[in-house]
Amino acid sequence: MNIVPCVSWVKRGVSKAKPDRVQLDKDDLKRLIEEAKENLDEHLEEEEDDEQEADGATASKTKPVGKRNHDEEMEEDVVAKYNLDDYDEEDESEALAGIGNLAYFASPDDDPYFTTKGEYDSDDEDFEIKATDNLIVAGKAEKDVCSLEIYVYNEDNANLYIHHDIMISSFPLAVEWMNFDVGEDKPGSFVAVGSMEPIIEIWDLDVVDSLEPVTVLGQKAKKKKSKKASGHGHTDAVLDLSWNSAVRNVLASASADFTVALWDLTEGKVVTSITQHKEKAQCVKWHPFEQQTLLSGSFDNTAKVYDCRNPNSTYKSWDLNGEIERVLWDTHKPFNFYASTDKGVIYYIDSRMDKQLFTLSAHDEAVTGISQSYKVPGLLVTTSSDKMFKVWDVQDNKPSLVLERNLKMGQLYCSECCPEAPFVFAIGGDGGEMRVWDIRESAAVRKHFLDRAPVGVTMEGDGDIKEEEQFVDEDAQDVDMVMGGLSIDNSQQQNSEKKKKKKKKKKKKKTEDILTLLDS
Repeated sequence: MNIVPCVSWVKRGVSKAKPDRVQLDKDDLKRLIEEAKENLDEHLEEEEDDEQEADGATASKTKPVGKRNHDEEMEEDVVAKYNLDDYDEEDESEALAGIGNLAYFASPDDDPYFTTKGEYDSDDEDFEIKATDNLIVAGKAEKDVCSLEIYVYNEDNANLYIHHDIMISSFPLAVEWMNFDVGEDKPGSFVAVGSMEPIIEIWDLDVVDSLEPVTVLGQKAKKKKSKKASGHGHTDAVLDLSWNSAVRNVLASASADFTVALWDLTEGKVVTSITQHKEKAQCVKWHPFEQQTLLSGSFDNTAKVYDCRNPNSTYKSWDLNGEIERVLWDTHKPFNFYASTDKGVIYYIDSRMDKQLFTLSAHDEAVTGISQSYKVPGLLVTTSSDKMFKVWDVQDNKPSLVLERNLKMGQLYCSECCPEAPFVFAIGGDGGEMRVWDIRESAAVRKHFLDRAPVGVTMEGDGDIKEEEQFVDEDAQDVDMVMGGLSIDNSQQQNSEKKKKKKKKKKKKKTEDILTLLDS
């Protein structure tokens, strides 16, 4: 396993130019070691209890004490004869004999044999974060190691590199940037992390080499946990997070315990637990302009909008066909929102109405990522477990496919648009890879959105990206779409198929002509 299941952008100009480095004293180090040992002991105890419970049913079938068979005696003889118990033990004094004369220096400048003094800090320029840089936080899971990778991205020179990483305790499911300092109630640069544990870790992005989060919301799960949420937080995995930028001390979380929790970051506790879903609460999103309005989606096939002044009694619900994977408010039309499902369908809904504005069959499998450009109306990007990345134009509630591409990243799990660069998207997928792609590399995208590009954003380009056969001809689009519950006439689809057949015939004729020339 090596995947990137979640990503989040950090706006330009909010990060420290030179992040602080953690300086641990002996007491801090001792405390961290003791906490790690306690956690390990608890984990081992739970595993032991589980094994004993599993073996309890077969305990009566074990052999009587004192009876030994021939195979056991033979095995003991072999172990004793060849000293197999101690075969991998080495004399520590011999193992360390070769490093006795090595010397260590606090700084390379103090080493008399280090001749290029002052040049070892050649990476200082990369360590500094410029005002024109974006950060990207990518949750990553690789075998038994889970981490946050902090990337620096500069649009001007298309530069992307890992600045630092943070080791985390559990598989990351959601990352959410926020500029609220939980310790001092002032602006900062922090990331909240939801994982397979029922807790939320909050890390300071302006500090590198951190060994522990700034704070932890909630408590870790106890054995034989209940599905009912407690006053301390969730009792199961935290599947999604959304920070309220209007009321900066409020964070919303969606959990596998069927609840949506509203956290007061100042107090570090749940102030409201929303219990309207009957299955896992998969996704949650605050309204971009209305501070009290919250949107959620669940595996119970419903999307819900709440007035969080009294969310358990003031809400509206939509029953959709499929488990909800992602929800997203339309920042260009604030009454409307998107909801994607595990069946590859996207619903576009006016929150004031009971019926959807359109339904789009976008992918063959679950739509795992849905993101819109903040500055280009109608530009929507989707990713899916079917491995495809797609660019849509949904202007005037008439969705059309502009570009589709297999990014060769395996299954795709998420996509997020850069806050300042309207055509730049970060994508996470299999293989432990996070990719940033400026979709203006596509001639189809440049041509289609030329008239809607923001002032100052160039739409000029040389050539086009590879895999041209995956681009969608705007005159021959095949979009399975329903408008207001009514099926669209399939004549356009039939015309498209005829055009494709003609193109194939032309290609075949051209190939035959080439073969004839080669034979002659």
